[in-house]
Amino acid sequence: MPKPTNKKELLAESKKIFDKLFELIDSYPKAELEKEFPKGTLNRNVRDVLAHLHEWHLMFLGWHKVGMKGEKPDMPAKGYTWQTMPDLNLEIWKKYQPTSLTSAKTKLKKSYAKVIQVIEQHSDKELFTKKKYKWTGSTSLGAYLIANSSSHYVWGIKIIKRGLKGN
Repeated sequence: MPKPTNKKELLAESKKIFDKLFELIDSYPKAELEKEFPKGTLNRNVRDVLAHLHEWHLMFLGWHKVGMKGEKPDMPAKGYTWQTMPDLNLEIWKKYQPTSLTSAKTKLKKSYAKVIQVIEQHSDKELFTKKKYKWTGSTSLGAYLIANSSSHYVWGIKIIKRGLKGN
């Protein structure tokens, strides 16, 4: 599917795939959702995937807040580079181990709503003009939002389907 190129498409695509993610989750009994995935992935169950998506929402929201003040955010996170993302993702996984599936769902829905608010507060031009904001570098704010919403939800759906299929 083509990537969104305007605000309306970005909102629709984010909502459609987010809803698809929860339709998938809701199609399984709770006991199935809490089973461990087969070995081979960092995210070992549905909770891990949802917590991962939530934390990336939070990171984006932090980048946006700092970047819109004209400052340079720590991207992807303080002490990490895009090349050390596997280490960052491992830290995210560790952070959320005490979290329940129910809590991960709630957290993700709340952070999703905040990401949608960010999209809604920007115009098409603000979202999709490359180099509009210094903090987004050579790309657009919309590209960051796509990566942290619809594209990331597609990843989550694939991981969950693969993990639950292996059970």
